[in-house]
Amino acid sequence: MSAEPAGDVADLTRFIDASPSPYHAVATARALLDAAGFAALDAGGAWTAGDVEGPAYVARDGALVAWVPGGDRDPGAPMRLIGAHTDSPGLRIRPRPDRGVGGWRQLGIEVYGGALRNSWLDRDLGLAGRVAVRRTDPERPGSGSDGTDGTEHRAFRTAGAVMRVPQLAIHLDREISTEGLSLNPQQHLTPVWGLGEAHEGDFRTWLADQVGVHDDDVVAWEAMAFDVQPAAVIGAHGDLLAAPRLDDQACCWGALAALVAVAAGAAPPAVTSVVVLNDHEEIGSTTATGADGAWLEQVLERRAAAQGGTRADLLRSLAGSMLLSADMAHATHPNYPERHEPGHWIRAGGGPVVKHNVNARYATDSGSAAAFRAVCRSAGVAVQDYSHRGDLPCGSTIGPLTAARLAVDTVDVGMPMLSMHSARELMAVADVTPMRTAFTAWFTAT
Repeated sequence: MSAEPAGDVADLTRFIDASPSPYHAVATARALLDAAGFAALDAGGAWTAGDVEGPAYVARDGALVAWVPGGDRDPGAPMRLIGAHTDSPGLRIRPRPDRGVGGWRQLGIEVYGGALRNSWLDRDLGLAGRVAVRRTDPERPGSGSDGTDGTEHRAFRTAGAVMRVPQLAIHLDREISTEGLSLNPQQHLTPVWGLGEAHEGDFRTWLADQVGVHDDDVVAWEAMAFDVQPAAVIGAHGDLLAAPRLDDQACCWGALAALVAVAAGAAPPAVTSVVVLNDHEEIGSTTATGADGAWLEQVLERRAAAQGGTRADLLRSLAGSMLLSADMAHATHPNYPERHEPGHWIRAGGGPVVKHNVNARYATDSGSAAAFRAVCRSAGVAVQDYSHRGDLPCGSTIGPLTAARLAVDTVDVGMPMLSMHSARELMAVADVTPMRTAFTAWFTAT
């Protein structure tokens, strides 16, 4: 039986369970910031000095930037930033998904990012995301398709499971025991969501009902599968946290929790504290709201301008700023220890992990590593060092991309976990509070 989460772990599991898509993650983040007194700024509106003089945030699609001003109100003063990402690998619904074979109704999907494909088999899956619908004017006769006035997005989430990816029975795949499981993403990951004959437009009609519009008013969607099983504390001693989307919603929560703690302090932080939650990290970040895009830089420049500063002031600020790129890290796998660099084993429950790579797959250098170690030492948080095995390709994070775009010193940090990119991942309960503590110390360091 799973244990009941408490404290920081309960807060983290609530965040994850409420956030089955990047759009829901941003909505959950906004609710946390609203409750803490942050001002919500319009991404397309004009910002004044009054808008940015206190804790505030701006959201765009599946991304968010939030800040707490430092005691030095000079627009050229340095900042401390934490970056994380809202997206996770998985299955997403195609634009024309309706299909079927042998009396089974199915939905066509594409694999988003580097998903562990086998982890999506035989799981009860819900659907969540957002729908672009035609905005209607109730004052016009014949509202609906005849009375449209642009489009708007509506979020949706099923209350329970609506589909499943069935695995082939072993009686029809005897080679699986000797040759292993091989999944073709075009053929073998198409979920079943009902019985009968499939018809073009079935999914659109169903989706229209989910968001309360006529099916003709559904224009497009971003719809993604999620495992409906909630996050849970497990283990004989309740020391493990099993959950979907730990990569990277755990770090999103940690960054937000740290920022809220800074905002609640008796005095402002020494320097301005900034959180950026990017989307699309799992597919390379080259999007409008990804870390390889210009949005964060634009938000920071607009904030400096609202303070009365110039672009030169922003560049002066960035020259003295530091970024903590927060993305989950690989714990040493007990069943595959040979896949890890033998001098750098990482222990779950051992505290935050500084990620190093001489080929800049991570952005850490000696100076940024020393800065993070210093704040952790002051906060009483243990630190570990990760280095990837030399004969395996190394993953990456938003760290190198953001560092390159902003030219800021950056350290890549994560919490140790197993089953990264699975539909359900695993970390130590004991690493949750040290994450929040280390991130808060990063913001409050002098």
